[in-house]
Amino acid sequence: MPSPFPGMNPYLENPELWAEVHSRLIVAIADAIAPQLRPKYRVAVEKRVYQMTDDNSVLVGIPDVAVGRSLTTTEELSNIAVASPPAKPVIVNLPMLEEVREGYLEVREVGTKEVVTAIEVLSPKNKRSKEGRKAYESKRQQVLNSLTHLVEIDLLRSGEPMPILANQIQSDYRILVSRSESRPKAELYPFGLQEKIPAFLLPLRRGDTEPLVDLQAVIHGVYDRAGFDLAIDYTRERVPPLASADVAWANGLLQQQGLR
Repeated sequence: MPSPFPGMNPYLENPELWAEVHSRLIVAIADAIAPQLRPKYRVAVEKRVYQMTDDNSVLVGIPDVAVGRSLTTTEELSNIAVASPPAKPVIVNLPMLEEVREGYLEVREVGTKEVVTAIEVLSPKNKRSKEGRKAYESKRQQVLNSLTHLVEIDLLRSGEPMPILANQIQSDYRILVSRSESRPKAELYPFGLQEKIPAFLLPLRRGDTEPLVDLQAVIHGVYDRAGFDLAIDYTRERVPPLASADVAWANGLLQQQGLR
């Protein structure tokens, strides 16, 4: 079943689904562009690993502890000294160190094995503060200071967008294409929930034919192959919630398709 939304499906942003969406999307982008890049280039799926512990990391709760004992008679109870009850503890959560693995793509030149283009699909941890954002921004800056092109895909409405100088553009989603020879200038594709995801040219070595990346088709393909229509309950509210201007539009769209 196809996605009911013409562009990005906001239900895919739910934290319960996003890890799977992200993994499938990375591989789907690689599969979509690889045939157009052969034989000069190949697409490698890489992973960035870091550890984090913050307010949004995995928390381990301290369980209530119950001590069982056999039933006693009234006579036995009368012979037992009653001690003062101990102070009642407060049940708290402890932050645990979490290992995070994030996938991304590298377009490599076969002859030289050099990384020509890095393709990143942002995760919620990248857009939050502390370790997740620091780890990604460090990698981002390394790429921007190199001869490697950067494609940065942000399909998440929540969190703080990645920094762009003197940028007053407001959008739900965005695609950034930074060509090494054009820096600090870059191509930004901002778009909203009600719009289709824009296609963009994948930067390569100067003089090579750049393939058009139809990210909308890739997203729809992932949705269909993964059976996300079976995993999503469209009668529930979106997580994270929609902006007020989009609520009526989204509800009407779902009602037209019999999903609400």
